[in-house]
Amino acid sequence: MAGVASASAAPLPAAPSSSSSSPAGRSPPSLLPLRARRLHGPAVLATGMGRRFRAEAIRTQREKAEQEIEVSPVEESFPVRETGAPEAAAANDPPAPTEDDDWVVRFEQSFNIFLTDSIIVILDALYRDRDYARFFVLETIARVPYFAFISVLHLYETFGWWRRADYIKVHFAESMNEFHHLLIMEELGGNSVWVDRFLARFSAFFYYFMTVAMYMLSPRMAYHFSECVERHAYSTYDKFLKLNGEELKKLPAPEAAINYYMNEDLYLFDEFQTSRAPCSRRPKVDNLYDVFVNIRDDEAEHCKTMKACQTHGNLRSPHSMPSNIETDEECIVPGNDCEGIMDCVKKSLTSED
Repeated sequence: MAGVASASAAPLPAAPSSSSSSPAGRSPPSLLPLRARRLHGPAVLATGMGRRFRAEAIRTQREKAEQEIEVSPVEESFPVRETGAPEAAAANDPPAPTEDDDWVVRFEQSFNIFLTDSIIVILDALYRDRDYARFFVLETIARVPYFAFISVLHLYETFGWWRRADYIKVHFAESMNEFHHLLIMEELGGNSVWVDRFLARFSAFFYYFMTVAMYMLSPRMAYHFSECVERHAYSTYDKFLKLNGEELKKLPAPEAAINYYMNEDLYLFDEFQTSRAPCSRRPKVDNLYDVFVNIRDDEAEHCKTMKACQTHGNLRSPHSMPSNIETDEECIVPGNDCEGIMDCVKKSLTSED
C-alpha cells in the first residue's frame, strides 16, 4: 500500500502488573505509555495544531519515497495462505472484471486508495509519537465495517432479496476479533486520554454510515476499502514489531490477549480466517511481542478475507462442510441477482437492451 504509517522507536512503557485492580478497559497510571502522558488537555491540541499538521503532512510526503521501498519486505512477510482445499485457493483469487466494468473497478479502487492515504496522513500527524493511542483509534474504527456489512445483509434478508448466512457469520467473527484487539489496546493504556476516545468514537460513528452507504451502492467497493484499511493495519503493526521487537519481548502479555488467544473455544477465531482450514493456526502468547505478532497476523487474515469478498458469492465459512455446499440452496448465488445499487442499475440496463 502506498501509505505505510511510521511507528515510533521511543522507549516502551513499563511491564504491566498481573495483579492490577483497576476497572476493566482502563489501566493504572503506571501502565500508560510515556508519550501518552505528554498530552495534558485539549489546549495542547489547539495550540499550533494547524502549523504542526502542515509540517507533518509535508514530512509525510517527503518520506513517501522511503516508505514505498519498505513496502516490499512488508509484503514478503505477509503470512502465506494455506492451500489445502480448492475452496481456499479460490478464496484468495482477485476479482476478474469484464471490459465493461473495468473502468468502474479502477475508479472504485483509486478512490479507496486516495481516501485511505488521506486518513493515514491525518493519523501520522496526530499520533506519530504515541503508538498505543494510535492503535486504540485504529481498532475502534476497524470494527465498524463488519457490523455495517451485517446490518445491510440483515436488511436485504428482511426484504426477502437473498440470504447470506456465511457472510453474516464470517463478518461477525471478524468483528469479535477486532473487539479483542481493542480490549488489548485499552489494557495497554491507549484510551487513557479523553481526546483520543472522543476522536475514535466520533470517527467510528460517521464511518459506520459511510460504510453502510458504500456497501449498499457497491459491496465490491466497500470490501476493497476494508482491504486497504486492513493492509495498512498489517503494515503498521509489522513496522512497530521491527522497531520495538527486543523491548516487546521483555514485557508480559496483557490479560485480555491471554484470555482470547489461549481460550479453549476458538471457533470464532477460526471462522474469520477463510483462507485457512479450522485449527490450522494456534498462536502462542509468551510476551507482548507475541501479542503484536498475533494481531499483525490477524490483520493479514482480514485482508485476505476482504480480498476474497470482492468476487461475488466467493466467500465461504471455513466450517462449511463440502457436502452442504452443493445442497444448501439458500446460500447459492442466483445468476440474475445483483449485489448493490450500481450493479442492479447496470444489469437492468443490460437486460433492456
